[in-house]
Amino acid sequence: MSRKALVVEDEVDTGHLLAEHLRRWGFDPTVMVEGKPAITWVRQHHPELILLDLLLPDIEGFEICEMLKLERETNLIPIVMITALTAPEDKVRGLKVGANQYLTKPFTADDLHKAIQSAFAWREEVSSQGMHGAVRFQLQSDTRYLEELNSLLSSMFLYSGLSQAQAKQMITAVREMGTNAIEWGHRKQVDLILTVDYHIDDEKITIVIRDSGPGFNPRNLPHAANPDDPVSHMMVREALGLREGGFGILMSRGLVDDMKYNEAGNEVRLIKFFPPRSERTNGHA
Repeated sequence: MSRKALVVEDEVDTGHLLAEHLRRWGFDPTVMVEGKPAITWVRQHHPELILLDLLLPDIEGFEICEMLKLERETNLIPIVMITALTAPEDKVRGLKVGANQYLTKPFTADDLHKAIQSAFAWREEVSSQGMHGAVRFQLQSDTRYLEELNSLLSSMFLYSGLSQAQAKQMITAVREMGTNAIEWGHRKQVDLILTVDYHIDDEKITIVIRDSGPGFNPRNLPHAANPDDPVSHMMVREALGLREGGFGILMSRGLVDDMKYNEAGNEVRLIKFFPPRSERTNGHA
């Protein structure tokens, strides 16, 4: 049985070519030249795959991707962005709104096939973990990208079982830990990539923030506050010429239900459990 696929592409010839490739690979493609009708179509038909152009006549593909990734019913559909936009900031934006692959024109059939396989591998990995929803973001190491990430995460939490107060707590913790990864893990090297994984299941939301730096020992941080002596680190920071602060890890531990580092110290896992269903009232505390 053929798997449904959607091609959203305003260049008719390109759309037909993409559809032909998909047919050869066992898909039943539908081609649409505008974005807004595509959103409704996806919600009704739940395709196995979406190939999404970004420069559409009625709405940007970035916005379409963001809408679909914000809805639990459609957030696991693999989305491969197909675009002529080659600037690094465009790719970063695509990844931030949840695209699984970003493919720039011109490309070969083999390039397209590999991108689709990678997107499906992501979904298989998520499904094998029993997750109801998951999105991966890969961001350049610049704190301005974290603000955009937090805005997106804020919207995502509206579709979860978190209360409004819990959502704000989780977002604050993500901001603090993301900033730590950029400033300490990557030492503000903008070319390094920060990975943020969002998972949701029946009981909780998990955010995993991972940098590509060498890591550190989270049990030995003289420049950071600790519960036993929350102010002594200030003198250490002054001696090292660091800005005032150092409360991020301590504060974040108090904002989430569980917070764990990996052995290398370059990955932190933040967990927030949903309140009992009887306490959930339209997303408010």
